[in-house]
Amino acid sequence: MKRWIPFMKSAPSVAVLRLSGAIGASGRGALNDQTLAPLIEKAFAKGKPAAVALQINSPGGSPVQSSLIGARIRRLAEEKDIPVIAFVEDVAASGGYWLATAADEIFADRNSIVGSIGVIYAGFGAHELLSKHGVERRVHTAGKSKSMLDPFRPEKPEDIKRLNALLEQTHENFIAHVKERRGAKLDDSVDLFTGDIWVGEKAIDRGLIDGIGHLVPVLKERFGEDVKLRRFDARRPIWQRFGAAMADDALSAVEERAQFARFGL
Repeated sequence: MKRWIPFMKSAPSVAVLRLSGAIGASGRGALNDQTLAPLIEKAFAKGKPAAVALQINSPGGSPVQSSLIGARIRRLAEEKDIPVIAFVEDVAASGGYWLATAADEIFADRNSIVGSIGVIYAGFGAHELLSKHGVERRVHTAGKSKSMLDPFRPEKPEDIKRLNALLEQTHENFIAHVKERRGAKLDDSVDLFTGDIWVGEKAIDRGLIDGIGHLVPVLKERFGEDVKLRRFDARRPIWQRFGAAMADDALSAVEERAQFARFGL
């Protein structure tokens, strides 16, 4: 039985929030604001933490979900005056880097992949396949742009132009966010917003991260050897393992694997 001793100062605690996986509105283990909101709220509230640490391993995904998650973290950090420190594992790319910039400081391993500040759209075209098999595509719309980029029809130049405009707008928002969060730390002698990636010390040179370091050693150095780590990790409800969700999960797993594979992981 522990005995409470008056005036004895307790060891500081740090909430560790793990953000691992692709970012998206749905799918197996996908990171999204709806799923993470309760965990993020608890991380900032439970036990009055001295800091919140983000343990990030993500190749990116939905720009909207990245923005929502990052904004929630920043709002709570400012409301409760709690510093946020990010630790990158294998990769924090694209939306994964957006999450990292929600922190006041970013640390990574010497081999961590960081950056990919860009926007991508990927699809497929199957109109020739349908034609060869005698399948006729029938689509009726009210609104000339309603069937934009239909994968079962040939691409239209006007659709591509419209898509590029949307991608550019999202890219500009991403760039503005990174500049706002990293400020003067960024190396303005290099174009950091081409979608390129950097590893370890090169990411420090470019101002994308603040240092090389791992979670436990850095937190012990910062808050003392007795620092307590309270871990918050998203867990998939048991009901999602059965029924139709299994097929959706299988497809999502393939998509997530493909996103990590872009970085050789």
